[in-house]
Amino acid sequence: MVERVYEAGQLVGVLTTEPLGRVLDYKAPEGGCGDGDFVEVPLGPRRVMGVVWGKGEGNFDPARIRPVHRVLEAAPMRAELRTFLTRAADYTLTPLPAMLRLATRAPGLAEGVSARKVYRLGGAVPNQLTEARFRVVEALRRFGASPVTLGELAEEAGCGASVVKGLVKLGVVVEEEAPRDLPYPVLDPARPSRLAGDQVAAGDALVASVAAGSFSATLLKGVTGSGKTEVYLEAVAECLRAGRQALVLLPEIALTADFLNRVEGRFGVRPAEWHSGVTQTERRRLWKMVGQGGAQFVVGARSALFLPFRDLGLIVVDEEHDTSYKQEDGVLYNARDMAVLRASIVGCPVVLASATPCLETWANVEAGKYGRIDLGSRFGTAELPEMKPIDMRAEQMPADRWISGKLAAEVQARLGKGEQSMLFLNRRGYAPVTLCRACGAQVGCEHCDARMVEHRFLKRLVCHQCGATKPVPTACPSCNVEGRMAAVGPGVERLAEEVKARFPDARLSVLSSDLFGSARALKEAVIDIAAGGADIIIGTQIVAKGHNFPLLTLVGVIDADLGLQGSDLRAAERTFQLMRQVAGRAGRAEKKGVAFLQTHQPDHPVIRAILGGDEEAFWRAEAAERRAAGVPPYGRMVGIILSGPDVAQVFDVGAELARRDGPLRRIGAEVWGPAPAPIARVRGRHRVRLLVKAAKTAPVQAAVAEWVAQIKLPTNLRLAVDIDPQSFY
Repeated sequence: MVERVYEAGQLVGVLTTEPLGRVLDYKAPEGGCGDGDFVEVPLGPRRVMGVVWGKGEGNFDPARIRPVHRVLEAAPMRAELRTFLTRAADYTLTPLPAMLRLATRAPGLAEGVSARKVYRLGGAVPNQLTEARFRVVEALRRFGASPVTLGELAEEAGCGASVVKGLVKLGVVVEEEAPRDLPYPVLDPARPSRLAGDQVAAGDALVASVAAGSFSATLLKGVTGSGKTEVYLEAVAECLRAGRQALVLLPEIALTADFLNRVEGRFGVRPAEWHSGVTQTERRRLWKMVGQGGAQFVVGARSALFLPFRDLGLIVVDEEHDTSYKQEDGVLYNARDMAVLRASIVGCPVVLASATPCLETWANVEAGKYGRIDLGSRFGTAELPEMKPIDMRAEQMPADRWISGKLAAEVQARLGKGEQSMLFLNRRGYAPVTLCRACGAQVGCEHCDARMVEHRFLKRLVCHQCGATKPVPTACPSCNVEGRMAAVGPGVERLAEEVKARFPDARLSVLSSDLFGSARALKEAVIDIAAGGADIIIGTQIVAKGHNFPLLTLVGVIDADLGLQGSDLRAAERTFQLMRQVAGRAGRAEKKGVAFLQTHQPDHPVIRAILGGDEEAFWRAEAAERRAAGVPPYGRMVGIILSGPDVAQVFDVGAELARRDGPLRRIGAEVWGPAPAPIARVRGRHRVRLLVKAAKTAPVQAAVAEWVAQIKLPTNLRLAVDIDPQSFY
């Protein structure tokens, strides 16, 4: 892309974040402007921010074209980022302004360089403080070294500004002038690495890929606890030595505490952070510094992929299999796939790290598109946990109990030794699975290879693939036993009550993302557990995401069956990944760990693969099934989600779409649905899904765009297109 400079009065095309769907013409301002410049432009009675996207089209009345108001004090958006946003918008069928919004999510971008007042803890904290003042002190401790403004501090502490000012007068809190947007501390890549064994060769291979300075994609696969982080930090070190910038994506903000400590141990200082737990002040600073080269190394959530890096030399996607890399609202994109796209445009390596890679990545390795590096053993003296099944068919369990006698005895034994136990709930899917407690069979759809899901408000079982429904059976369709049908899946609160009743003296911590008001609070809970602040941890999927709990030696999976035979085509894969990841939390220090899987189906191929540890055999079998069915990664899928206040109207529009499938049939694609979404109503809006299935090489984006353009939506209906859906909620 050739960068142009425009003199005053020349036509320029400006893309704004307003939902207009197109680039608008303006006249270049006094002093001119260039491609990629951030500008402020008039739009109706308002002034909005935009980016110079290229030469103006000139297809408007010249008399009506207004000049750019001013060029903003920010590094211009580089051509590679503009290309990335354009190609990402084309791939996901997202309007380009919505993509630009992802790349400009920092406050105060229009403001120039200035100073502002920030606050930090000062002298000794008195023993006697009012509750409000105590909350301010605690809030400052949580912020750590991050600069925090008066407004941010008052909001975090839940008090007025006068409370903070009172602490300043006492000398407990210090108020000082600080320049905005200082560069981040310089990391030292020359500090010695701590690699050993097969980590050394793996680190050398990644260093060589960074030194080559060209695009490559590599799967870094290693068992949990094998030191993948230390290995890819060597690639980061090489990137820093070359004077380029590195980005590491993490799936969960609570993971950053342990990760930041490791980075500090390797490079002497911490990297810059970008995620929901970072203050608005810090977000502005990072956005500006990334563009100016004042931030060498960024660790962040998926949206960090849209930061305006000046010279990106490496992208790492840690726990690349994690489902939270898929944005499920607003702009529907998969950060793992977009990381590969951005790296290919920039011309830098991308490393996908996981103990249990997704089948898409595995298939790309098999096809020779990605390289692969394996780490076979745990780091240091730590050993992989032993994995054992508990056959729930043989357990005499009361209806209101979920912890088997065998698992309870194992937990009790750990309490006696001062070790930690984790009880894990597999919350795959939003509605419970209906299964028979006598034989373990799940109620399946007669027309699809999918389980039927109970919809309580309908009092029926529904297939989320084809829309078929039937009443909840009283007798098991498989073994005909009466009265043993159960909706499996206790909530965390229900399990916590059982733990308190059975282990009254144990310190209990419940880790579920919806129970924490902020990302910082969740991060603190993880740090507290790692330091030994709990005896029993109850966790949902959040605990499977790379946490390191040194005292944890027992993992008990309460409901290993819940993800199996799902309407989700990735049900087996996700169950396999989740069980292996959760089990990997145990025995990460000197003491050997053990993982128990409570299951009604100990002979199920996935359960057997988990217990046996033959991962390659599992992937080969799963790949063969998907290939035969023509589904991802050996076929293409697109989800269409319609939502509106009137369920009949939503279904009518869905049915009309299904009837007018000509553009899809022309590329050999087929449409399933409409069917009620598994979560059939969200915030008063009824949701209906259609699913498009096509061959891998089919031009699916163009066909889907033509297909949905045939329908003029009523104003109260919304339609979302999900290319490569990861979930079917």
